[in-house]
Amino acid sequence: MSPSPTPPDWLDRLPHRRWLEREAQRLLDFSKPSRVGDGFVALDNAGRVPSGAVADTIITARMTHSYALAALQGLPGAETLVAHGVASLSGPLRDKRNGGWWATAAGGGRKLAYLHAFVALGASSAVAAGAAGAEALLAEAADVLETRFWSEEEGALRESFDPGWGGEEDYRGANSNMHGMEAMLALADISGQPLWRERALRVAARLIHGAARANGYRLPEHYGRDWAPLRDYNRDRPWDDLRPFGTTPGHAMEWAHLLLKLEAALIRQGAAVPGWLLDDAVALFDTAMADGWGADGLPGLVYTLDWEGRPSIANRAHWVQAEAVVAAATLLRRTGEPRFEAWYRRLWDYIDLTLIDRQAGGWLHEVDAAGRPTERIYRGKADLYHAFQALLAPVLPPAPCYAAALAELPPPRDPFRP
Repeated sequence: MSPSPTPPDWLDRLPHRRWLEREAQRLLDFSKPSRVGDGFVALDNAGRVPSGAVADTIITARMTHSYALAALQGLPGAETLVAHGVASLSGPLRDKRNGGWWATAAGGGRKLAYLHAFVALGASSAVAAGAAGAEALLAEAADVLETRFWSEEEGALRESFDPGWGGEEDYRGANSNMHGMEAMLALADISGQPLWRERALRVAARLIHGAARANGYRLPEHYGRDWAPLRDYNRDRPWDDLRPFGTTPGHAMEWAHLLLKLEAALIRQGAAVPGWLLDDAVALFDTAMADGWGADGLPGLVYTLDWEGRPSIANRAHWVQAEAVVAAATLLRRTGEPRFEAWYRRLWDYIDLTLIDRQAGGWLHEVDAAGRPTERIYRGKADLYHAFQALLAPVLPPAPCYAAALAELPPPRDPFRP
């Protein structure tokens, strides 16, 4: 009796791709009510705007990015929402006196590298979508990243400043640099300036090929200004949504696929490609899955682990699972190894049966180990950025960035699948 044929990868199955498209459209429709006068806000769990909600700059930038990707696909309603995002980021959310962007439309607060990276990402995608005013927004965002946050000496981003660009924080963060790297890849593709790609490589070399590799691919998230790891940072606030204590498996997943996107971008450019980009991406994925998946005996990737490898916050965040999908899909495309296909299927099964909210809409942003909705880290359903990208990544090449790939007709050649 001949062996049963191996079923094709989900990435190559038309019904799977149709499922991705339908779920993406459902998420886009759910998030449309988040538009308010000065930008976009986080919705509550029922998909409503909370009373007294104020436009949030990070959410506005992410929504601008996401709806720009939708506009590039020809989806109705998206262009209007992109225009609203660009107008909000160019107007009420911008610090007209000192430059840069406030955290909310209410003003005040520190100027964060993390936030400004998302403004640059949203502006890049809006340019690709042809939104009016987007080019000026992108030029300003790129200038602020370069002149305020980029440290040529360190090969990384500084973390934060006071509103007038004084009072630099004595802290360096892996999270802000990771999203800075994402923005740099988009800037290189949309602005045509390869210098940003070179900077992305320097960020990856410092934090992944340097710090993560030296720590068994369990990346320390927090550092002093001298880049000495702060292993006890926020030990008393382990649930922090941007700077949690310990290691973060979801960030390992983001870094893994960003390394492969950088590799693919360098291939497209005809530049030298360090071999460690692939090696480190595989090691990050394997280590995070070994440590974080089912760390308490139940399925799903936990939010954080302590330095002994035990769950610090065992709740499952939706974005962690979404970024793992992107990493598995990109590694499968890059290597063809069946284990990444197996993880890709397992992750979507978990998301489908645990996180997709078929009653109120959207995805549950946080559940406990048993899959029950919780709000220890995240309240409501803030935005669709992570989930929407997880639905796009399996059908797009790893380079150029999502917006540039969607803008190219015919679709660009995938360097990993000739």
